[in-house]
Amino acid sequence: MPDRAPQPVDRQLPTDEARDLISLARDIAQREIAPRAAEEEDAGHFPREIFTLLSRSGLLGLPYDSEYGGGDQPYEVYLQVLEELAAARLTVGLGVSVHSLSCHALANYGTKQQQVEHLPAMLGGGLLGAYCLSEPSSGSDAASLRTKAVRDGEDWVIDGTKAWITHGGIADFYTVMARTGEEGARGISAFLVPGDAAGLTGAAPEKKMGMKGSPTAQVHFDGVRVPDERRLGEEGQGFAIALSALDSGRLGIAACAIGLAQAALDEALAYATGRQQFGRPISDFQGLRFMLADMATQIEAGRALYLAAARLRDAGRPFAKQAAMAKLHCTDTAMKATIDAVQVLGGYGYTADFPVERYMREAKVLQIVEGTNQIQRMVIARHLAGPEAHRTG
Repeated sequence: MPDRAPQPVDRQLPTDEARDLISLARDIAQREIAPRAAEEEDAGHFPREIFTLLSRSGLLGLPYDSEYGGGDQPYEVYLQVLEELAAARLTVGLGVSVHSLSCHALANYGTKQQQVEHLPAMLGGGLLGAYCLSEPSSGSDAASLRTKAVRDGEDWVIDGTKAWITHGGIADFYTVMARTGEEGARGISAFLVPGDAAGLTGAAPEKKMGMKGSPTAQVHFDGVRVPDERRLGEEGQGFAIALSALDSGRLGIAACAIGLAQAALDEALAYATGRQQFGRPISDFQGLRFMLADMATQIEAGRALYLAAARLRDAGRPFAKQAAMAKLHCTDTAMKATIDAVQVLGGYGYTADFPVERYMREAKVLQIVEGTNQIQRMVIARHLAGPEAHRTG
């Protein structure tokens, strides 16, 4: 079966610098990430060395201020870099997205002193972050979280357990939402917690159907003492900070989903044009041609949707509704595209000899993380029709 190399995505980029960044990301993806992806995912190996390389290459803090080691890039550029990385290996693309999410609270709500002290190492110093909102008993209902931070002089003492934490147990820093006051959203504050803080431990990583190279674990806080100077924003502002971060993070997930879907399409197209049946390539048969056409169309639509939302964000305009739409559409597209890619490859698609079976397993989690797609529909509907009426009795 002849090889058919995937064609680079034709991107509309705002600057020559952006084009150079995409070329750099693509080069790293093809040389350093993709060749080892299948083997390392199967072994459950987290490629920390790749994140060190990305940090040294200036790709780990792209949407943040260069004053603190960031790349000064608009979100539309950062997301397309994410897409390139995720197409090579979702563990890497999603990991960069989560790291960026973990930096959001400090970059947008921290004091100048906090930013000067911590951001350079987080953005360009090789550190890796984790974002701690979900808990064993509070996932979609994040405002009901139970992890507590109690004031003790100039410190806060944090007790509780966070769940489903990407990079849990291996991160160098954690952005943690904890209850400091009343029940509900208004009693939550945000903290920047060092990964080596006394009393902070990571549980064994979850055993997952996909993304085995990306550690997802509970993180336990047992009397973790954090100085007040590591509180981000005002007391009680933590939930608003968390939601603000998630609006941007959902665009990261959307871009990763399109990267994964594009990788699935590339594999399906290479197989369909090379596989001969009945004396001709199977891509000649209308049933498969239409599947490929539908995959490509939905991928292009998803890319346009997440970029439109990113451009709203870059312009300083509201984008929460569009971010929810992008996350919903792009992750559903990734699920459908990977399922169809397995179908195109037939029996071969069901084996580990081809990457599409891994893509299909990985795609599922994208419909769950950073707000399930049912939650995204609720967010979109609230923007359209207003909040739900609460019934009593």
